[in-house]
Amino acid sequence: MANAHDIIKRPVITERSVNQMAEKKYTFEVDVKASKTQIKDAVEAIFGVKVEKINTLISKPKAKRVGRHAGYTARRKKAVVTLTADSKELDYLG
Repeated sequence: MANAHDIIKRPVITERSVNQMAEKKYTFEVDVKASKTQIKDAVEAIFGVKVEKINTLISKPKAKRVGRHAGYTARRKKAVVTLTADSKELDYLG
């Protein structure tokens, strides 16, 4: 994974993640195969900030049905990125 934008897919905008922004914790959906080190390097490269800590979690696929067709949702990986106290705040909401 050479490109930082391939690792960081999109921000996760939920009520909980928006409330955590006051504590400089930002939630992103990332590539499932990305390690914490790769996520840290990607966030620092894209936003120009210093990362203190990263927590990751992988959501398992859920079984879904549409009529008689059965399948699964995609696996997802989320990363909660905590910035250092002297880092600037991210403004990806606009």
